[in-house]
Amino acid sequence: MDLRHEIKHEINYSDMITIRHRLSAVAYHDPHAIDGKYFIRSLYFDNLADKALMEKINGMNRREKFRIRYYNGDTSVIHLEKKSKIDHLGNKQSAPLTAQQAQSIVDGDTKWMIDSQYPLIRELYTKMTTEGIAPKTIADYTREPFIYPAGNVRVTLDYNVRSGLRCTDFLSPDCVTVPVSDSIILEVKWDGFLPDIIRDAVSLSDRREGAFSKYAACRIYG
Repeated sequence: MDLRHEIKHEINYSDMITIRHRLSAVAYHDPHAIDGKYFIRSLYFDNLADKALMEKINGMNRREKFRIRYYNGDTSVIHLEKKSKIDHLGNKQSAPLTAQQAQSIVDGDTKWMIDSQYPLIRELYTKMTTEGIAPKTIADYTREPFIYPAGNVRVTLDYNVRSGLRCTDFLSPDCVTVPVSDSIILEVKWDGFLPDIIRDAVSLSDRREGAFSKYAACRIYG
């Protein structure tokens, strides 16, 4: 498993303006962004005991969660993702899904998954059938991504987090979402080292590393 360093801070609007200005001078905008940002919609999975949620709330050092995600309302490119965390290290595995496949998972039509060419889809099928993992809630938010080649650094600013409550029909543009937090989340990810120029750009003297979870925030109403 390839692991990357990850740190996360909950910041305010003034912090975001400062960091955005610094990063714009030293890093590159993600080429997939539109006007420097993109809209993300994710569908998170959990079991009846809310295992993924409780592992996050309880600060478990080792945890994982599954989600299906697409960007900017474009359902022609959808991915199933498994995010694993070990302390401050993270790993993300991904497999493509068609819109029809994604909708079938939401509808509970999953038998096709066992014959998928992608191990991650087969793994989700196994956990859906043996552990009761199922779609739980939608999370929407806006992201401003920056990249820096040395160290394979990726810095993101996430905000406007909204929850689909108990709605799981994440392919529908009519699914109603509600705001759940005015927090802004700064996240920094890198491989072997974090260049000083990026460390300086994201440094805030009075901010401590936080444990904000967009999934947990979107479960606030159940």
